[in-house]
Amino acid sequence: MSTERPDNDVTGPRRRRPPLAVASVAAAVLLAGGGGAYWASTASGDGGRADSGAAAKGEAPPLALDAAADGPDRAASSSDTPPPGIAPGEPDPGGPPVTYRADGDLPDGPDEAAVHHAKGTVASADVARLAKALGIPGSPRTEGASWVVGDDGPGALLKVTKQAPGTWTFARTTPTTPCEPGKMCANGPTEPGGDPVSEKAAKAAAVPVLKAAGQDDAALNAGQLMGDVRVVNADPKIDGLPTYGWSTGVQVGPDGKVTGGSGHLKALEKGATYPTVGADEALKQLNAASRGKGDASGDIGGCATPVPLEGEQKSPSDPQCVPSNGKRAPVTQTVEDAVFGLALNYVDGRQTLVPSWLFTVRQAPGGPEHTVTQVAVDPEFIEKPQTPTPSGDRKVTSYGADGRTLDVTFWGGVCSTYTASAQESAGQVRISVTEKPQEGKKACIMIAKELTRTVTLEKPLGDRTVIDAASGSAVPRG
Repeated sequence: MSTERPDNDVTGPRRRRPPLAVASVAAAVLLAGGGGAYWASTASGDGGRADSGAAAKGEAPPLALDAAADGPDRAASSSDTPPPGIAPGEPDPGGPPVTYRADGDLPDGPDEAAVHHAKGTVASADVARLAKALGIPGSPRTEGASWVVGDDGPGALLKVTKQAPGTWTFARTTPTTPCEPGKMCANGPTEPGGDPVSEKAAKAAAVPVLKAAGQDDAALNAGQLMGDVRVVNADPKIDGLPTYGWSTGVQVGPDGKVTGGSGHLKALEKGATYPTVGADEALKQLNAASRGKGDASGDIGGCATPVPLEGEQKSPSDPQCVPSNGKRAPVTQTVEDAVFGLALNYVDGRQTLVPSWLFTVRQAPGGPEHTVTQVAVDPEFIEKPQTPTPSGDRKVTSYGADGRTLDVTFWGGVCSTYTASAQESAGQVRISVTEKPQEGKKACIMIAKELTRTVTLEKPLGDRTVIDAASGSAVPRG
């Protein structure tokens, strides 16, 4: 395995450190297909609570990464980090535990590094600049919580969420059939019309768009094809470090024109700086998290599977082989390389790039490789996740907001009373709905109905994320 410093590593000399005490923390698992990404981060942070670069113990705020991996604002992307899902050939978080083994020495990395986050709102001028690069006429207009340029009919449409990180999506469409007077026309994506352009031509077409999006210095990969459309994936460098999970995808049609894309428009800001651990220690934490989701140490008695046919080989290490106690045996994957960088996590309900080790992993020799990331922040600075809400509380399914008023919707019974409360912070509002059976109701009809309760906040909701305390996940706006 190569342990040479990458060209973009400007964080100081590497040094070998002694193993650190590992705090007991939960693991958040996230999978992303398209490029084969697997997050297994020590869960629980707020890189946005302080903008100081201080990293001495007691000066940096605790980093409490959200336990839920599926945070808000994960828009569909043509890049190699689409919404959460299991990619073909990738490890299943509900499957057997995985043991990662290094193929050689691992690097130490820098002594400290900062988190990066997006704050504030996207300016109309920034949207207009991107629209111009995409060739969309007109000025940005407001539609709900987004900036919009273009239209949904034949032509092109750009949408950008106003709140940071300013997720944008673009699509160019043409009529699929000729329009007849007085009839509605069905519109769809640009029809295929030839062979994909070369990687060089696709990158050339994507450069003006990436420059307008503030990612003209990103590393480009144009190897992905979607039929006759070539996709240029751009992974920016932040503070001189490679990033993972913050890609911009630009689709280029066979005519050499940009037909679609998505990314983030709001620039990231540098947050608090934290001491970091080396790749060896991060790998230990990664393996501990993997064992925690499916300990197979008690697998005794072989596999509860049919007797193999003559010549067929199966063993307890086969992922499809389930031992008689119901626990799957661990799968071993090889770590071929490790690079220090920044990986996407959710901090206080907001997307944040956190110092992490990016491990290049391969399950079998000659097989496909994928990237596994592990938070590199010293565990002493990671805040333990909050105690889960009692299981009797109700899950919030949606919300509506008007200033300081928050209407939360959930499913409940007709024989109980429900109370909603809010716990507010700078980046999120955690909603709890508590159920109390009505006194004197000895018999009750088991009918579920959709209910709404109103909570008055201390401050207007603004761009804060609404979190359901019962599940720890983000609540969609209804």
